[in-house]
Amino acid sequence: MRLTFTVNGRPHEADDVWEGESLLYVLRERLGLPGSKNACEQGECGSCTVYLDDVPVCACLVAAGQAEGRDVRTVEGLAAGEQLDPVQEAFVEAGAVQCGFCTPGLLVQTHDLLRRRPNPSDAEIRESLAGNLCRCTGYQKILDAARLAARRNAEAGA
Repeated sequence: MRLTFTVNGRPHEADDVWEGESLLYVLRERLGLPGSKNACEQGECGSCTVYLDDVPVCACLVAAGQAEGRDVRTVEGLAAGEQLDPVQEAFVEAGAVQCGFCTPGLLVQTHDLLRRRPNPSDAEIRESLAGNLCRCTGYQKILDAARLAARRNAEAGA
């Protein structure tokens, strides 16, 4: 089947998509967008989190055909060209990036949290990121990055 959808603001088509292919596979292997990671393939780790019509989803659990005519935004789409999103900058500055495998999903999920809750409590940050597993950081630096991004967003909006 042919899949026609928008990815990171640009129209895309993918031909010969098998009905059982995941959105994650199409993004990584057919469109060359390797940001979203393929870790558990069961929606347990969050490393493949993307926006589907502005709602965070695990791309490994979304059948590619479900994206037909819809809007997908990946971690690559958070940046504005070469300018990183404030969440991406905060993760780098806070040292929240280690091996990088979980980072794309954490970035998308943190980005979504800050859209919904510009000044989240630590409990809200933890709850929002609960579906994203990291084996390297111990999470403290990730929490620091979320707080830093929230603070910078507030300062920029003031």
